[in-house]
Amino acid sequence: MTSKTRLLLAAGAVAGVAGASPALAGGTTAGTSITNNVTVNYQVGGVAQNAVTASNSFTVDRKVDLTIVETGNATTSVSPGQTVAVTTFAVTNTSNEVLDFALTAAQLTGGSAPHGGTDNFNVTGLAVYVDTNGNGVYNAGTDLAATYVDELGIDATRTVFVVAAVPLGQATGDKAAVSLTATAREGGTATSQGAAISQTSGANTSGKDTVFTDGAGTDDAARDGAFSARDDYTVAAASLTVAKTSTVISDPVNGATDPKMIPGAVVEYCIAVTNAAGGAAASNVAISDPLPSQTTYLASGPGSIGIMLGGTVTGGVCNADGASGGSFASNTVSGTLASVPAGSSSTLRFRVTVN
Repeated sequence: MTSKTRLLLAAGAVAGVAGASPALAGGTTAGTSITNNVTVNYQVGGVAQNAVTASNSFTVDRKVDLTIVETGNATTSVSPGQTVAVTTFAVTNTSNEVLDFALTAAQLTGGSAPHGGTDNFNVTGLAVYVDTNGNGVYNAGTDLAATYVDELGIDATRTVFVVAAVPLGQATGDKAAVSLTATAREGGTATSQGAAISQTSGANTSGKDTVFTDGAGTDDAARDGAFSARDDYTVAAASLTVAKTSTVISDPVNGATDPKMIPGAVVEYCIAVTNAAGGAAASNVAISDPLPSQTTYLASGPGSIGIMLGGTVTGGVCNADGASGGSFASNTVSGTLASVPAGSSSTLRFRVTVN
């Protein structure tokens, strides 16, 4: 290779890099006609002759390709009775043509869940929604239920939500796995799902042929014009236990010194609600305690504390804390604990006299 040749090659390489544009996963759009023209110059007896030219054109065929990924790479934590439980997926069109994609959600029946554990229950009301406003977050009443993604551009991605309800009675750690499958359909007509697509059989034709190039998803095969991915719901339930204790505060004979539970004695009740560790917080915990006929609620006067809510427990013993609240009606003490986090206890305390 001569020095001149090396310089020309180097210059051509630099020019090629400078003029390069980013390659798209989809590649050249299907149906594009690529034309190549060649010119041959020659001489006869040292005299230049008319150039000879030739041309060749071919049509870029269509590759059908797509991916689905579960976004966040984590399970969706849900609670028993939750009516809107959302898993989120991203559908990407890596074909070289604008296409529609039919959407199908399904539940697993047993087996390993995507994020560990075993699928052991089914959610209800499984439905698919497309991210209508493009914010990546499910918005009830805004994002629309859909059976397909409409007119998804080359290398474009659309967020899709699988939404379901969680039955009551599920325990902490229960899992429900779901899958989402997208299948390529013909594009070109907005607001209408396109027809099914088939691969071109036989030899290459002069027109726009179709080749499936998709990989195998979690629940479909390679080169089937579809792709699938899985996600799961994991239940974090509250597990409550209740303990009720009574402590004599004073009596008419001994006062507060070694009091006994004789008629006229003041007795404090403590209702302690404990939520087991590892679950979910329990909210709006409503307590209702009808009093026995042998006692009278101490609403006011010496020794009364009213009704104290949200107190704490130390070593199994109720502490003298909390805030005033609750109510007394029809010989029943009532109160609501706003929240009892997992692994904690909260109390309701009040006092009565022994009849």
